[in-house]
Amino acid sequence: MRDELFGRTADGDEVRRHTLARGAFRVRVIEFGAVITSIETPDRQGRSANVVLGLPDLRGYETVSPSFGAVVGRFANRIAGGRFTLDGTEYRLPTNDRGSTLHGGPGNFGLRLWQAREADETGLTLVRRSPNGEEGFPGNLDVEVRYGIPEEGVLRLTMRAFTDRPTPVNLTNHSYFNLAGEGSGDVLGHRLRLEADAFLPTDPAQLPTGEIRPVAGTPFDFRTERPIGEGIRTGDPQIVAGKGYDHAFVLRGAEEGRLRFAAACHEPVGGRRLEVWTTQPSLQLYTGNTLDGTLVGPSGRTYRAGDAVCFETQGYPDAPNHPNFPSAILRPGQVFEAVTEFRFSNP
Repeated sequence: MRDELFGRTADGDEVRRHTLARGAFRVRVIEFGAVITSIETPDRQGRSANVVLGLPDLRGYETVSPSFGAVVGRFANRIAGGRFTLDGTEYRLPTNDRGSTLHGGPGNFGLRLWQAREADETGLTLVRRSPNGEEGFPGNLDVEVRYGIPEEGVLRLTMRAFTDRPTPVNLTNHSYFNLAGEGSGDVLGHRLRLEADAFLPTDPAQLPTGEIRPVAGTPFDFRTERPIGEGIRTGDPQIVAGKGYDHAFVLRGAEEGRLRFAAACHEPVGGRRLEVWTTQPSLQLYTGNTLDGTLVGPSGRTYRAGDAVCFETQGYPDAPNHPNFPSAILRPGQVFEAVTEFRFSNP
């Protein structure tokens, strides 16, 4: 394990960057936001490149990052109107997305300092306590995130949480992937397959309507591998409203809670392939629709809409407000645990 000073927060707190490595596979994580700042992996010619978007310095992650590489929560994705009712009590949250609460609010986990534990060359555990009332959520929530490299080319994320009062919990890592390399252009030619027969349609504010719609006959059908850009170019009202993909897909076998295949993405020129395996029930597919050319990455190149794809493994968005969705409520004595693996290869 190698760690180094990455910077200091606006409050003067030191933030260190940790490098995990096994063979030619390298992952760098900072203590601010539990952010993955880079994942370096070789293409079929053996040329390594960073395949996630990021920012050059800590200040960027504090002020302008659209959750690049961060662990977001206490509730990833959206909660409609910034409110939910739990055990007869209504809770109101600060809003940060068209009147709703996105990724846990304006002070979400991706903008907090985490503490490093159990660090070695192939693994790092980061922990934090979210106090009762933080961003309006009830209960003290203790969270730990473990980044591990069990074998070359595999990044395993294990997230666990414990609470002393009932509270909604939905955690995910929000990395933006470009398998051709960070700053190399759009991902519309990446070929994608998803293990999903249905998705959650959204309203104009990107909130789920409550419907669980089959993907058959829609641009959301990735059961057979095809280019990401193929569906983005259609006039489907769901695509138009989101300016691309920003939807949760219902993964097969979700009720089993086991680690299983969820997605495969292949960049045909360099040959890098990413498989996503998870215990989570859904996957939010997001194609970086709000990137507008104002952010500059470590490569010195700007990021525009479609320059990355996110595979946010998680519970259903806005679950506390939809009784027909799987519950996202964690209660005292229970353990929230979710495992996701990003498996890279270059066939």
